[in-house]
Amino acid sequence: MPPRFRNVRRIGPVQVASFLARGRNRHLAACTAPRCDFSAEYDSRAAAELAARTHRCKA
Repeated sequence: MPPRFRNVRRIGPVQVASFLARGRNRHLAACTAPRCDFSAEYDSRAAAELAARTHRCKA
């Protein structure tokens, strides 16, 4: 079953979302710009939001 994203927030071109994986809360930051392959999972929401704020697209 794919993860169910909740608390989705957009910071510039990056979306930050929370989801449940193996009984633990995980946080994801993913860039939505074309040809940008940035995405990463984090243990804390603050880390995911920091990555979103500091992300610079190569595309």
